Amino acid sequence: MKTAELLKDVEYKEGGPVISVMFETAFTKEIRIAMKKGQMMKEHQTPFAIVVEIIDGKLDFGVQGKVLNLDRGSLLALEGNVPHDLKAVENCIVRLTLTKSDESERVQKVINS
Repeated sequence: MKTAELLKDVEYKEGGPVISVMFETAFTKEIRIAMKKGQMMKEHQTPFAIVVEIIDGKLDFGVQGKVLNLDRGSLLALEGNVPHDLKAVENCIVRLTLTKSDESERVQKVINS
């Protein structure tokens, strides 16, 4: 059994979103992304499917020419190889579920680019 606290010790930084690997299981990697209002993650994609959950705050999620206005409690599943971007409308906490085949370092590279 593994547990994590998505709302505990949340850290926001001026320089960009903060990525925290909460834990890994035999089949997923659970990641928390803390974004300050106005911060963005430029368009990117992964070869694997992902699940995005808004734990707190509001986020504009751009995908396939549309902008989805997601707020607390929203849940989104996205197939692999679909370009998408994120912009925090207000401070937000995002839970990102990656498949075990994906790499959490890839998410950090998106933020650093």
